[in-house]
Amino acid sequence: MFRAPVSDPSDAGGSYRRAKEHPMVSNYERRGEEKVCTLKISAERRQHRRHDLEHRGLPVHRHDPRQVNGQLGTLVDVSAGGVRVRTRDASIRPETQIRVRLELPEYAGVSPFVDTAGEQLSPKRDWVGWMTVRRVTQREDGTLEIAGPLEDMQDIDRGMLGLYLSTQPLAA
Repeated sequence: MFRAPVSDPSDAGGSYRRAKEHPMVSNYERRGEEKVCTLKISAERRQHRRHDLEHRGLPVHRHDPRQVNGQLGTLVDVSAGGVRVRTRDASIRPETQIRVRLELPEYAGVSPFVDTAGEQLSPKRDWVGWMTVRRVTQREDGTLEIAGPLEDMQDIDRGMLGLYLSTQPLAA
């Protein structure tokens, strides 16, 4: 076990002092008594925080101009890097790519995406791009949850989506 040194052992004035040399270990000393407290913090695997949008019932569409209603499913949660969608389409397998269209409402005056097609940047509510399915999970109610990264999102859209999501509740 790593033990961080107390900041100044000669100063035993009765107050608690904390060593700041190591972020995972708290070392306290009070009048000659020493306590070492360790915190176990697991490593965060995700690069982007997930935000729960299931309660909104937002649809996710397959982007196919030939189909009139190509709804893929309902958005469960989203991050600036990927999505999780609940669907009834049992033909979806891991490692497949799906062209999706996400449409998110404006929130607190913030649009989730940026339109870069014109001379000036303008806000927009939808994004079309590729999702690579990494995980397919069967649920008890017969639906599937598919999850994966959004592959070809521009950095400006990813940044705006991150700003937009910072106002939303976090997923567990």
